[in-house]
Amino acid sequence: MTAKEKNAAVKKIRVTLVKGTTQTLGKHRECVKGLGLRHRHHTVEVEDTPSIRGMINKVSYLVKVEGEA
Repeated sequence: MTAKEKNAAVKKIRVTLVKGTTQTLGKHRECVKGLGLRHRHHTVEVEDTPSIRGMINKVSYLVKVEGEA
């Protein structure tokens, strides 16, 4: 496989922060920051990996996920 084929095979998901992070646990704020989300209604596109899925599951009450399999 070439690098171009590998990039095409990587599954992406869109994550949107729908609630603010004030009054949340510090570890949850770190997960939101690790996902690349900065403020409410900010959307990022991330690779669908087990580590990203774990972060999303931890803060599922704060985010909306689109494009999952």
